[in-house]
Amino acid sequence: MKGKCLCGSIEVTAPDREQIGLCHCSMCRRWSGGPLFAVHCGTGVEFSGGKAQVYRSSDWAERGFCPTCGTHLFYRLVSGNEYILPAGLFQDRSFRLVDEIFTDEKPAFYELKNQTRKMTGKQVFERFAAK
Repeated sequence: MKGKCLCGSIEVTAPDREQIGLCHCSMCRRWSGGPLFAVHCGTGVEFSGGKAQVYRSSDWAERGFCPTCGTHLFYRLVSGNEYILPAGLFQDRSFRLVDEIFTDEKPAFYELKNQTRKMTGKQVFERFAAK
């Protein structure tokens, strides 16, 4: 898959994916202005053109964005170098929403009709701590 930021100065190439997840955590909502529609791309992600600005948002992850236009480029798990990319980078792709995480942090002012697998923040941490 290929995508780019709003100004086009940073391009991203990632493995093809058909499924996306949705994160309702307070950090993702603050970062993106709403829930983050996320494509789990693993380690096979490459950026070209400009250089992303990186912000270490927690002990385990960092977030990257274009320093020119501000487009959100990635959420990266530092251990394992796993990239989660905003689905909006890939304008020509058709995705299927399958997962929602941090459902216990979802505000009441929106509701989705999609049938998805839902996990609370505690369930997310238990799943990833077990690895």
